[in-house]
Amino acid sequence: MPVINTYIDLFAGCGGLSLGLNQSEWQGLFAIEKSPFAFKTLKHNLIDNLGHFNWPDWLETKNHDINSLLKNNQQQLKGLRGTVDMVAGGPPCQGFSTAGRREESDHRNALISSYIQFIRLVQPKIIFFENVKGFTQRFDKNKSKGIKYSEFVQAKLRRSGKDFEGYEVCGQLIDFSQFGVPQKRTRFILVGIRKDIFQSLHHTPEDFFELIKTHRKEFLINKGLGLTANLKDAISDLLEKNGTVQSPDSKGFLSSVYSKVQSPYQKLMRSKTTQEIPDSHRFAHHSAGTVQMFQNLLDAAPKGKKLSDADKELFNVKKRGLFMLDAAKPAPTLTSHPDDYVHFSEPRILSVREYARIQTFPDWFEFKDKYTTGGILRKVEVPRYTQVGNAIPPLFGEQAGLALKQILNGR
Repeated sequence: MPVINTYIDLFAGCGGLSLGLNQSEWQGLFAIEKSPFAFKTLKHNLIDNLGHFNWPDWLETKNHDINSLLKNNQQQLKGLRGTVDMVAGGPPCQGFSTAGRREESDHRNALISSYIQFIRLVQPKIIFFENVKGFTQRFDKNKSKGIKYSEFVQAKLRRSGKDFEGYEVCGQLIDFSQFGVPQKRTRFILVGIRKDIFQSLHHTPEDFFELIKTHRKEFLINKGLGLTANLKDAISDLLEKNGTVQSPDSKGFLSSVYSKVQSPYQKLMRSKTTQEIPDSHRFAHHSAGTVQMFQNLLDAAPKGKKLSDADKELFNVKKRGLFMLDAAKPAPTLTSHPDDYVHFSEPRILSVREYARIQTFPDWFEFKDKYTTGGILRKVEVPRYTQVGNAIPPLFGEQAGLALKQILNGR
């Protein structure tokens, strides 16, 4: 009989990591996600569609804030000890991200302490933690002379205490584009093994990083993929020129139909969908002036890089940062701001489905609720673009899941 390994997904977002763990045959217990928008997507795909979680009776199947859970359900969480193989996921990254304002006082940074408290209560066998590259960098203006939160977390997890063994941990920066993801996306990955079982597993946390590198070629070949993928591989079957139709979920917006499959990557992404119109593939309403500006950029601006100040002046671009995508290269790290990227061959920004393709979400995975938000609502709402932009690519999550099972089960 195959071993069934169990996990809890913290700060689960729309379910990118959980989807990867599902595909590597982990069994979810429950997922904690504060946003009702993101949880709606997770619930539709992973709970209602896949039946992936054995949700406990004491926890309502809805979005939850981790701090409310820690306050109201400490005894239930303690009662999970011995039944949870892994706690996966990392706190929201916006306060650490170099793509944002990077403020140490950002309240989301305090969720690190909530994460550690959860680990101390549940005490899983292993930990899988993900965060942005900025998590490993010091804040320039802080009272502690530049704390690296990655070092803070590792020190807290290693420290034994009353009723807590502590963990052997190792963290590294990983570029997901080296694992079949068509995106240059570098993230901090930390793996921990509880100290009281460390010797019996015959693996160290460092072994995780060797295992994913050793097995990536075989994994990707088995998926029908090459070792790398570019934007043309990922999204060239989703062009507007394929023919436009009314968007099924957005009155007044256009979508397009699929073209024929043009790459093994597209074949994999479309393998379980029968739809003629891709999900979440509505096109933005650009003004005539914006379309003309984008076309001018496509005709003459350098591809595969951000516009320089000289180029912005030449093409009359007012936006602070604008990246010209290159069909022959992976995308840069996608953020929650779709207006930052110009499609490689059409005068428009990317659709949510194109975002999702670049993040390795299969086309059957449907995204729910609003497409975009703005203003002060950006601090509280998690629309579709943000759900995708914040996610762990499922293709990497699957490879991580296989390596973590090997560490736990010795195979």
